[in-house]
Amino acid sequence: MVERAGVRLSVRGAGEVIGRVQVPGDKSISHRALILAALAEGHSTLTGVSRCEDVAHTRAALTRFGVEFTDLDSGAVRVRGGLRNEPDDVLDCGNSGTGMRLLSGVCAGVDGVSVLTGDKYLRRRPMDRIAIPLRQMGARVDGRHDGGFAPLVIRGGQVEGITYRSPVASAQIKSCVLLAGLYAAGRTTVIEPKTTRRHTEEMLQAAGVKIRVEGTAVTVHPGPLAPVDHHVPNDPSQAAFWAVAGLLAGEIEAPGLYLGHGRADFVGVLERMGGDIEVDRASGTVVARASHLRGVEIDAGDVPGILDEIPVLAVAAAAAAGTTVISGAKELRAKESDRIATTAAMLRAFGVQAEERPDGMVIHGRPEFSAAWVDSHGDHRIAMAAAVAAACRAQGESLIEGWEAVATSYPGFATDLENLSGLRVSETPGAPD
Repeated sequence: MVERAGVRLSVRGAGEVIGRVQVPGDKSISHRALILAALAEGHSTLTGVSRCEDVAHTRAALTRFGVEFTDLDSGAVRVRGGLRNEPDDVLDCGNSGTGMRLLSGVCAGVDGVSVLTGDKYLRRRPMDRIAIPLRQMGARVDGRHDGGFAPLVIRGGQVEGITYRSPVASAQIKSCVLLAGLYAAGRTTVIEPKTTRRHTEEMLQAAGVKIRVEGTAVTVHPGPLAPVDHHVPNDPSQAAFWAVAGLLAGEIEAPGLYLGHGRADFVGVLERMGGDIEVDRASGTVVARASHLRGVEIDAGDVPGILDEIPVLAVAAAAAAGTTVISGAKELRAKESDRIATTAAMLRAFGVQAEERPDGMVIHGRPEFSAAWVDSHGDHRIAMAAAVAAACRAQGESLIEGWEAVATSYPGFATDLENLSGLRVSETPGAPD
């Protein structure tokens, strides 16, 4: 496992951001598409799979189980599935919490020993939230601090179906337990406090798995998966950065997005702020035009559907008239960074008044930002949110340290920003990661 070299991004703002942007394939769906194709008996063909580092780590991890991937000239990926044996080496998940948590569910069901690790940021993220239900199913899960942090050692096989009431609304926890449930003796049910994105349920059903959704409860029955040819739509979480850029400084069109349950809630929040946003669900297109935004309240009822988008929504709030209050978002403290602390610090670097609260923050909007030096803390969403703020509202040159983290989800973000804004955007060596 090699840590990335440091990269610093320089952005000279403020300018207009105008145009049409094709964001990468959906990261959440890409992880699941690779994993389910690996579990299926036979060959699957996947198109639109994200080429980001997070997804690449999941693909590499699956090869340790003997799964074969072939890149086709068309850009598609051909997968020969049938994953059954324990991995032949350590599974390096890089910076991907989704990869580690979903693969842990697979490892719990496979007879043998699996070791999962990641970079220094992933090794700080809590894993007890998956260790607890997997242990209840009969898997042995060990790790640092009683299994609370990676590296994880999972001894799987012969798991039992359970009914698990998750204390956290998390699609990663739900998916981990459902994937383990594919191998279980008896059915497995996960009950969430609030319904989260349904990618795993939808894709399992497409693969012929018996699955039932009733309110916030999802039940899966063990059984084989059929190979499925799957197209991965574009990532709405990445499009959210451009939607905010369009609202602050021009007009942006992002086509081909997945706009299903739990993935486009950021649009509703931006509309409440007064954003001029047009959504065409048939084509998955979102168009955002320059708007006068106003502060709003974002509470616990909103948060599960916008958790990943809060850093860039905070940038929109910083440019809005009035005050925005975000609450019920304590889960942000357990992401790639403590996103309550790092988002508030990023805004303050731009001269915005932002106050931390235990479960959120208070943001006082202002029309223009100061040029800033921002530390991403190894968090791709903090880095990209800072780039939007710098390009759209900051006067002068802003520097974003830790830009290398963006490769985990959107390697071409800086190029797209330069093309859409016409601004000078440059990457140079920064502090070591």
